[in-house]
Amino acid sequence: MATRTARDTTAEGAPSIQTVQRAALILDSFTVSRPHLSLNEITARLGASKATAHRYTKALRAANLLRYDDRTALYSLGPQVLTLAAAARAALPIVTAAEPYMDRLVKAVGQTVVLSIWDGESPTVVRSADNTDHLIRISVRVGSRLDPTTSAQGRVFCAYLPSEQAPALGKLLRRSPELREEVDWIRAHRLSVNSPSQNGVHTIAAPVFEGEAIIAAMAIVGTTVDVPREAGSEMARALVEITEELSQRLGNTPSAIATPA
Repeated sequence: MATRTARDTTAEGAPSIQTVQRAALILDSFTVSRPHLSLNEITARLGASKATAHRYTKALRAANLLRYDDRTALYSLGPQVLTLAAAARAALPIVTAAEPYMDRLVKAVGQTVVLSIWDGESPTVVRSADNTDHLIRISVRVGSRLDPTTSAQGRVFCAYLPSEQAPALGKLLRRSPELREEVDWIRAHRLSVNSPSQNGVHTIAAPVFEGEAIIAAMAIVGTTVDVPREAGSEMARALVEITEELSQRLGNTPSAIATPA
């Protein structure tokens, strides 16, 4: 009886495992550069029949993990993926480690403080701490994806990410003397203050390291009046001090930082 139960469990479990694997394969087919896919593309990715692919996409749509556009006949990731992504980001160890440091910085500078990680193609905001004492508050949505070369956080990652983690950045650096100069400045000061201002908002950012590797970028976001561009400003110094303290907690010393070639 025990042997039959084990065999039955395996027999029943195998299709279930295959179902999960196939569903995961479909979801993993969507990327930032390819956010929309046709049923034929999903079928090819799945390596199964079109009828099987359609059955899976129907089940994923029912779970709000996929959406379908009747007009274009294309699939894209559904809203439930955003909920799962937010929960995954909230569980990242760096978020938990950075929270008290971010809250301290908010109190010290009186501005919104944001933490971003590299998602493979660009910085993504994983935590935002607002200054609730301001009459006008600047909020940054968790999950926002930032420009890798014009945002302050993006430029920090440009300065410290190894080329194998961000191969596209190497091409951008080779094409832009201004960006190369800015990256050298960031490496020298552990700070980005020269990112473009948008809609009256300015951001300064600094790297957070775990051991020798950059793990996040912490930024102060405020109006162009409130957030100065000078590296020697009290606000910039407070940001550098907080990020260096957090980095040291994560096992980093300034001399241990690996600078990409």
